[in-house]
Amino acid sequence: MTDSLTGGGTGTGGSLVGRNLLAGPEDDPAGDAGHSGHPPRVGFFTDTSVCIGCKACEVACKEWNAIPEDGLDLTGMSYDNSQGLGASTWRHVAFIEQSKPLGHAHADVDHSGMDVLALASEIPTGSAAAQPHAAGGAPDAPGPPEADGRTELRWLMSSDVCKHCTHAACLDVCPTGSLFRTEFGTVVVQEDICNGCGYCVPACPYGVIEQRPHDGRAFKCTMCYDRLGAGQEPACAKACPTDSIQFGPLEELRERAEARVTQLREAGVSDARLYGHDPDDGVGGDGAFFLLLDDPEVYGLPPDPVVTTRDLPDMWRHAGAAALALLGGLAAVFAAHGRSTATTRRFRR
Repeated sequence: MTDSLTGGGTGTGGSLVGRNLLAGPEDDPAGDAGHSGHPPRVGFFTDTSVCIGCKACEVACKEWNAIPEDGLDLTGMSYDNSQGLGASTWRHVAFIEQSKPLGHAHADVDHSGMDVLALASEIPTGSAAAQPHAAGGAPDAPGPPEADGRTELRWLMSSDVCKHCTHAACLDVCPTGSLFRTEFGTVVVQEDICNGCGYCVPACPYGVIEQRPHDGRAFKCTMCYDRLGAGQEPACAKACPTDSIQFGPLEELRERAEARVTQLREAGVSDARLYGHDPDDGVGGDGAFFLLLDDPEVYGLPPDPVVTTRDLPDMWRHAGAAALALLGGLAAVFAAHGRSTATTRRFRR
């Protein structure tokens, strides 16, 4: 650890004067925060295509970090019992049910008006028509609906977490230094320094960080900072039975993710795409990014997140220009008033 761990804000140094650390590509967030000789930036790659919704990551996160239980309330809309990320839920596995098969946005066959029972009776058992996969047919093409009208569906499951953004607005707005950038490039909250101001909550473009009701302090995923310091991987990645949550150097994970997307698309999963991996996006790239099988909105993620402090320099410049214009106007008014008063005095004489 370095002595910069107690610092907050963007951690700018003398060599960074004139740079805008609030937006844009950033090659070395840890170095810009004051860390020297630091290890490579690490992160999470969550491959939702192999997530089975077991919630082992949620349990491991709570156990290791001693996070209090927070209700486990079913919403009535899904089998999810933790609902979303929060101060006491640092990992959240979403359950999304869709009435479409894997890899296709819509069924390729129009079954309207079809007599399903008559059709089924005409297909011999064990024939190629009854077993399209064995006959080399398209594995993703949906079959006819059942007699009760049900068609194919799929479950989308995804373990969400703090994104540990390259440009972390929560860190930038923290007035006490409670939030800091670690030598691993992650963003951590020091709960003993947090004063409960809540500035970080609306600053997060993902709605991740939250305050606990009983004391007002903010909490979120630390990527198991204590485990990283001991050379161990985070508890959630260690507990994941399918390697849906992968941990490692961020550049290596990005290469692995690109290869995985290519593999899925070649297998016919045309909906596969990466989310949060691009250093040129609105947050400079995420330290925790995802492989999704549908649009980000389906998973409750913003489609085009932008760090909320990006426009602060322009806002201050515009405010300064407006203030100068106002002062100039007031000065002109007082000057004109002084001239009119002097003229009136001359006439009175």
